[in-house]
Amino acid sequence: MDEVDAASGYRERPSRFGGAVLWTRTVDGSDGGFPVLPDGCMDLIWMGGRLVVAGPDTRAHHPPAANGARYVGVRFYPGTAPALLGLPADEMRDQRVDLAQLWSASVVRRFVEQLEDAVDRAAALDEVVMWRAAEAEPVDPLVRRVVVALDNGWSVASIAAASGVGERTLRRRCSAAFGYGPKTLARVLRLQRALAAARGGMPLAETAALAGFADQPHLSREVRTLTGMSLGELLAGA
Repeated sequence: MDEVDAASGYRERPSRFGGAVLWTRTVDGSDGGFPVLPDGCMDLIWMGGRLVVAGPDTRAHHPPAANGARYVGVRFYPGTAPALLGLPADEMRDQRVDLAQLWSASVVRRFVEQLEDAVDRAAALDEVVMWRAAEAEPVDPLVRRVVVALDNGWSVASIAAASGVGERTLRRRCSAAFGYGPKTLARVLRLQRALAAARGGMPLAETAALAGFADQPHLSREVRTLTGMSLGELLAGA
């Protein structure tokens, strides 16, 4: 069943590609100016007759969003998109790249035409992903281990030791998979934990402690640094 935010015209449902989410969005006047926040993920998006890769963000991204514009996308679990797309994540950091720059232009054009004609564009986009997944390189097995460990507060040194690799190797593999090193990824994941708790109604002091911040002022500073907005502004636009 789709998860729906009727107020923003946003819907999502699971993709067949492991850990990914299919989503659709129709922009209305009330949400057109709200930014996309760093989340450790990458997306493949159908927009305006194009297929575009949204690279991993280190800061809030403000997409052009005309009233009535429609988007269809697949949001990949952190670290899993580069193997599928065939390009390291750090080469797409904070960028939006036309898929035709990464894959054969004729193949991408055929996919765009199929999406244009599809009744269910999200399902059609999932077909594109699964077609590619059948011939893509496997995802680095370290990816999920790093995400889970960072989400549980492990240090970079602890993750490297448990994974049997040096810290330099861990940073290199994280950069290729996530677009940045494990410390930046930890900050992004912590931000998302805090936003989820605060949007659920948890008091901000408790939110800061639960998400792993030193205190509420630390939470506020990090939110401002990573999003360019105050926590109050983010929650008001949630």
